[in-house]
Amino acid sequence: MMKDRKRITFLWLAFVVGTLAIFLSNGPTGAQKRVQDLPPPPPKWKAKPTPTPKPPEPEVLDVVRVTSNLVMVPVSVTDSQGQAIQGLTVTDFRLEEEGKQQEIAEIGDPEQVPLSIALLFDISSSVSQKNFFIFQQNAAAGFLKQVMRPSDQAAIFTIGNAPVMVQPLASADVATTKLVTIPPATVSVATAFYDTVSAAAKYLEDNSPGRHRRVIIVISDGDDNNSRRILEVPRAELVAAVTGSATQRLQAKHHLAVIDVQQAVQKADAIFYSVNPGGPSVRLNQMSLRAQSGMSTVADATGGTAFLPDGEKDLEMVFRQVAAELRGQYLIGYYANAEVPAGQFRRIAVTVPTRPQVKVRARQGYYAKQK
Repeated sequence: MMKDRKRITFLWLAFVVGTLAIFLSNGPTGAQKRVQDLPPPPPKWKAKPTPTPKPPEPEVLDVVRVTSNLVMVPVSVTDSQGQAIQGLTVTDFRLEEEGKQQEIAEIGDPEQVPLSIALLFDISSSVSQKNFFIFQQNAAAGFLKQVMRPSDQAAIFTIGNAPVMVQPLASADVATTKLVTIPPATVSVATAFYDTVSAAAKYLEDNSPGRHRRVIIVISDGDDNNSRRILEVPRAELVAAVTGSATQRLQAKHHLAVIDVQQAVQKADAIFYSVNPGGPSVRLNQMSLRAQSGMSTVADATGGTAFLPDGEKDLEMVFRQVAAELRGQYLIGYYANAEVPAGQFRRIAVTVPTRPQVKVRARQGYYAKQK
């Protein structure tokens, strides 16, 4: 038994020694050969630097530039008796420009918008020979004192054989003092009615502050025999339109002159009022009727009124009515497209759909201004 254990131990040792000998005889060369056969190690990993991000390209947007201009429209609203209707709001009005409804931006307070008034006083023969010339002066002076506030201004023009501005824009006290000192004509004086209204409109356009309400008030019968448009050689459209008698050509001249005056007043953004001291006598002849009709045309187009008082007793009442109207107007403002070419006439219409029975007076349009 002991011998068997020794034999097993000997054989195990022999096996181990033999195996080790074989390994050692092949070890360095074989191991080296196996290592050389292996693929080369991969390159050492290096972190790539993070690139600096480029700034984002600016986003290109379609920019729509909308330029608008505020258009102010004085509006008078009266009932069947001529009494002013107060208390209306934005929702009561509808305003259209060139037939398209516009959004009303505001209704201004007339007490907060100063007045620039041009008062035109007729001293020509057709008026100054009336018995109540001085009464007219006093009534007009009373009107200015009644309607004007400290921030308001008035200019005084006389209507004679040529336009004369006797008082530039000034306070009520200064303007009325000048007005009552105007002497009546003592000799025959022609009437340049159209030229004087146009001159007053141009004066307001050039000298009245932009946010003022501009008003032209004429005390005259409107008959004209000395304006440039009446005396000059007929223009082409007159010659083409009229081939009849001298009376017909003269009528055509007056018609074209009224159109010119209307445009001058509209370009000045002014309201035109006329007070004809001739009374009922204007109905006695065609010239007087034509003159009154011309003043009515300009008044209607600009939102004013052509008054024809019966005489002295109604003159002060008319001035009170004009004063009340100027102080009670609605000042409707809306933003019109400023891309409209300068000088283009834009038609507007104002209504009160919520009260169809009332009478609404507002200017019929405006001329787009230079941008």
